[in-house]
Amino acid sequence: MKRLLFILGLVLGILSFTCSSSENSTIEDPFVNINEEIENNTFPEPKNFRLLALGDSYTIGTAVCETCRYPEQLKDSLVTYFNEDDTFSLDIVAQGGWTTTQLIGAVNSTDLLEEYDLVTLLIGVNNQFQGKPFITYQLEFPELVGMATTLAEGDANRIIIISIPDYAMTPFGMAFDDGNIASEIDMYNNYASTYAEQAGITFINVTDISRTILEFPELIAEDGLHPSELAYSKYVERILPAALEKLGYEAD
Repeated sequence: MKRLLFILGLVLGILSFTCSSSENSTIEDPFVNINEEIENNTFPEPKNFRLLALGDSYTIGTAVCETCRYPEQLKDSLVTYFNEDDTFSLDIVAQGGWTTTQLIGAVNSTDLLEEYDLVTLLIGVNNQFQGKPFITYQLEFPELVGMATTLAEGDANRIIIISIPDYAMTPFGMAFDDGNIASEIDMYNNYASTYAEQAGITFINVTDISRTILEFPELIAEDGLHPSELAYSKYVERILPAALEKLGYEAD
């Protein structure tokens, strides 16, 4: 009897060990399929963001270096927020002295792809400076916005309109200001901001920055008229959040 009980206990022990081993064998090793997971993982495709800046001397960066002007500073700032494999290209259609009329002609005569991810527009100071009829700006500014929209693949949400800086308090402006520069600049900016609001387009005000130059003379370039690199960096601080949103950046 004892021998029978011993044999029975031995059999039960073997069966228990077998079941335990079987159960343990079903535990998944987290490293077994690691190579397969890596192979099947889908990483985001690198993006090439295309930027276009339209304007005049304030856009081309008269009196500052090429990398100092606001479009270049904006591009360099954007790069730091995206993946290292993403690329940014920048086209600039701008020249000192251009009015809305001349900018329209330049856009029409420049071979531009209609696939920009972000288009900025800063124009009008030369309309004011050259004493052009205000009605010219009222007619041509919407035309330029329409052209910018076309270049942004028809998406007005990709456009940023930037206000005209006030040069009244620059050494150049004070030399001949009859007291009307600031009020006329306001008239142009009020029209542009109202138009942008009605069209659902982003408008960024930088004019107040330009009006602090008596307190901060370092905001003026060496020519005594145009914004300095520092001034443009302050413009970019205002523009950058809107640009990031339009390019689809999502903070972690």
